[in-house]
Amino acid sequence: MRTSGATPLQRLLRRADFLRAARGVKAATPGLVLQVRRRSPDETGADDRPRVGYTASRKVGNAVIRNRARRRLRSAVTDVLSVRAQPGHDYVLIARAATADRPYDALLADLGKALDRAAGNRSHQPSRGHGS
Repeated sequence: MRTSGATPLQRLLRRADFLRAARGVKAATPGLVLQVRRRSPDETGADDRPRVGYTASRKVGNAVIRNRARRRLRSAVTDVLSVRAQPGHDYVLIARAATADRPYDALLADLGKALDRAAGNRSHQPSRGHGS
């Protein structure tokens, strides 16, 4: 299910960006954990393309398993998130122990479900800022 004409995603590479995303909305599924954060207009400037980062801790397995899990997450992002990503948002996908062996269709469904949950949670968050 490769998609053409999808939004090009930038990569998150700096640790500070990952830490900021961790303060956003979190949605966990059996195959992955998704963290979503909307960047402020100061951060985006003229470039509001969505950004994505991947991580897998040692809990997932040895280096071979962690790399396989990250590759599978990148593939799922190509198929799902590149179409559904919102401009000006950061997305961090965290591999879980089941990520490397989970059936690919189930992993795609997990990412879609996590995106739906994160979108629902964002709409229910109280607004922060300017004295409200």
